[in-house]
Amino acid sequence: MPANQTDPVVNTPHGAVRGRWERGVAVFRGIPYAAPPFGPRRFRPPVPPRTWDGVRDATAFGPTAPKPPYSEAFGQYLSDPSLPGDDCLNLNVWTPDPSPAARLPVLVWLHGGALTRGSAAVPVYDGRTFARDGVVCVSANYRLGVEGYGLFPDAPANAGLRDQLAALEWVHAAVGAFGGDPGRVTLAGQSAGAISAGALLAAPRAQGLFHRAVLQSGAPEVSDRDKVRRMVRRMAARLKIPATAEAFTAVDRDVLLRAQAEVGKLSSPVLGGPSFGIVVDGDLVPRDPLAALIAGDTAPGVRLLMGWTRDEYRLWLVPGGLLERVDRLGAVALAGARARCHCGHDVPRGYRELRPDAGTAEIVGQMVTDHLLRVPLHRLADARPGSSYVYEFGWPSNLPGLGACHALELGFVFDSGDLPESRRLAGEGAPRALADAMHAAWVSFVADGDPGWEAWDARHPVRTFGAGAPGTVFGPRDREVALWPAAPEPVTEPGPRRWSRLRG
Repeated sequence: MPANQTDPVVNTPHGAVRGRWERGVAVFRGIPYAAPPFGPRRFRPPVPPRTWDGVRDATAFGPTAPKPPYSEAFGQYLSDPSLPGDDCLNLNVWTPDPSPAARLPVLVWLHGGALTRGSAAVPVYDGRTFARDGVVCVSANYRLGVEGYGLFPDAPANAGLRDQLAALEWVHAAVGAFGGDPGRVTLAGQSAGAISAGALLAAPRAQGLFHRAVLQSGAPEVSDRDKVRRMVRRMAARLKIPATAEAFTAVDRDVLLRAQAEVGKLSSPVLGGPSFGIVVDGDLVPRDPLAALIAGDTAPGVRLLMGWTRDEYRLWLVPGGLLERVDRLGAVALAGARARCHCGHDVPRGYRELRPDAGTAEIVGQMVTDHLLRVPLHRLADARPGSSYVYEFGWPSNLPGLGACHALELGFVFDSGDLPESRRLAGEGAPRALADAMHAAWVSFVADGDPGWEAWDARHPVRTFGAGAPGTVFGPRDREVALWPAAPEPVTEPGPRRWSRLRG
């Protein structure tokens, strides 16, 4: 940026915004893409924001959606800033060239956090590195927890997913003015963000709004409606109110968050329990998204990049000492894992044969990881050969016990490993070359749909990012995937589904 260049100003469909130049990148933060979802709009689908006159300051992150803090055990590893305010349906844009003539590829990022936590303000998700490498990066906040995924008889379901759709519609209409090409949009997410991206990938109303997708540590799925209703009903009982949107609208949001946090203690990413999740609603999510994608009913031309970490489960089990407790429980824990994964005795028996020296926690953790992630992603890639790319992140954290755990890869994807928030998971001394390689693969995929290795075919090529140089191996998880029974009957109307939702 020339020394005399002024702060960048861009016109959006709702008014002009002023950002600022940061190390050669134009950054715009806290731009509203929908109206504040409170008052009469609480628990309702998003509506466009009010237009404004003059130029709106867009130099600071906007409010985050209401959410409870992480427990102390998880908070030592995961950053999750909370910014107060009603205008929480906002997004951020990083661009190297805020001019319509640039026509650069676009990455839209959906954060993780089990649909109850997280935000676009997490420092690890700094989009500057993507802009540095020629990509317009957009990150969006969306409603969480009961505000975004509560299931009520008197309100539409999936409000948080509808927020994400509204953000994509804003990108389609506005990103050209920021230098992006609305015809080259990649939707990417991690964990709950990947589950959301998968649901939108299959949603008829989202067709044409993006052209590639990245699913990191999350597979397309829907939750059991009864499980979500149970979460709402337990909150209602604690609050002594009816389980309706009308009654919940009258409750102070901080009171609601406390009730949500208390009820949420009964849920576990490994053992299950009541939780919030995306459900089949007959509208935005008309049927099971994984089944729709495997059948080729939606998004047939969208290229996919899909990945997982080698030891996803260690972030779920190491904080709070759950890893040791699962090992002590032995057969009881295996029985719980079988119930969680809806499988018979033959599946854990097969894992024991493949890992004769593994403890119970590793067997349980890898079973749950495969059930939630690798099996459905394998099946999705099998249904879309030639246009799917798969990778595994295997570098182990320098912190004790974490291994290559859930969310560890994000500091490498965003090339933000020098930040203290990335070091919370990675420790000191994360390899620079690994960040270069993984970030470059994502940039290449966003730019031209090819991350740099073979597309999925009958050989099952998987790119591995680990302690050494990245390489391609063939069928590294095939023996585990083969242990699992055929996919369950898909959900084609509102009702329960047997696939469990990934937490995290």
